Amino acid sequence: MLSESEVLQLLEMVKNEHLDVRTVTLGISLFDCVSHLIDDFRNRIYDKIMKLAENFVFTCNSIGEKYGIAIVNKRISVSPIGVCGGCFNEKELVLVAKTLDRVAEKVGVDFIGGFTSLVEKGMTPGDENLIGAIPYALSETQRVCSSVNVASSKAGINMDAVYMMGNAIKMAADLSADRDGISCAKLCVFANIPEDIPFMAGAYLGTGEPDAVINVGVSGPGVVKKAIDRAIENDPQLTLGRLSEIIKRTAYKVTRVGEIIGREVAEKLGVSFGIVDLSLAPTPNVGDSVGEIFQSLGLKSIGVPGSTAALALINDAVKKGGSFASSHVGGLSGAFIPVSEDLNIANAVANKFLSLEKLEALTSVCSVGLDMIAIPGDVPAETISAIIADEMAIGVINKKTTAVRIIPVPGKKAGDKAYFGGLLGEATICEVSHPGCSNEFIKRGGRIPAPIQSLTN
Repeated sequence: MLSESEVLQLLEMVKNEHLDVRTVTLGISLFDCVSHLIDDFRNRIYDKIMKLAENFVFTCNSIGEKYGIAIVNKRISVSPIGVCGGCFNEKELVLVAKTLDRVAEKVGVDFIGGFTSLVEKGMTPGDENLIGAIPYALSETQRVCSSVNVASSKAGINMDAVYMMGNAIKMAADLSADRDGISCAKLCVFANIPEDIPFMAGAYLGTGEPDAVINVGVSGPGVVKKAIDRAIENDPQLTLGRLSEIIKRTAYKVTRVGEIIGREVAEKLGVSFGIVDLSLAPTPNVGDSVGEIFQSLGLKSIGVPGSTAALALINDAVKKGGSFASSHVGGLSGAFIPVSEDLNIANAVANKFLSLEKLEALTSVCSVGLDMIAIPGDVPAETISAIIADEMAIGVINKKTTAVRIIPVPGKKAGDKAYFGGLLGEATICEVSHPGCSNEFIKRGGRIPAPIQSLTN
């Protein structure tokens, strides 16, 4: 239970420190919508989502108002379309994406995720068609998000899929060139993707999930920063161990808010409650930054020596505190470092404290990976695939989730600015070292075997 003083602290967090529930995501299974007839499949999808989500946004808003805590995003995730729409060709799958977009607009959600394939060990014709459809689906819709799992610690890395995703990212960027390649912001490439992610663009509903379920993503990097600042003001000699304890206690309070709200939304809608994702998810707003936490801990900027150790401390403390606050923890759970979505991290790139190589090093201990990174538009697809392969290897070897959300910005070069708007923010375009030097390696294809530690049965 929270003490009286802790309740007052929570009120202060809500009022002045950007505490919110970043997303409530309604997962909906589409497996009972499967049909070999494209119009029948699309109609079933539309009808089921409308039935389950018609009052979803209203319910979230009313519960948020009840507690005085904003639920920033209301989203939907669905079963992987690469599985339940596996009999359709590329053009038909684009029509499915448009149906998802239409029903998402109708029920009033921000995004709908699940234009997804799971291809870590191989691809069916349906998976190949879905990957081929991704650039068109994302450029011709507003709310549809896509994720493709190309690697796992049990299966290794499907390099054929990695090669295809490099080309898909390039094409998606070209098709939205007038908006700085923004379609790529709705596409994540994963290793070890969880089945219950509430955050976009990775969210989808896994095959072992209920027919309908509420998953919650909490946030509050500003809350964590303020807690550290207050503690250091009171005791300037605080050690990193003591600061870790402060982050842990703060994460508990933030997560408890998400647990309470998520359970009430699920009860009102008559669906299952799934998990709370503990991730610290920043926004471009001042005071709502993961990057600023590094400065509170004593670093000049994220990216300087010591940054990986600091991120490991933050991630561990968030997980420990949050897991105590929720009976069911899942999703990604840790700290996000999306470049364009975090003003402080975007500035670190612009001021050359942070490079693509250092970002890759940081992903060895963070929750996701290379996230919302803008690169020059003329970087070859094979080089993008090689960047993906490197990140997948970090996830596979370390048995953790890693992902790549990278945006080649057409017509722009390193040092230029890319503008995405809203929560997606803006970013200085990162330099990519030695583009074109990985082509022969990537084109070999095949599957990089799983590491020996995968033999755990």
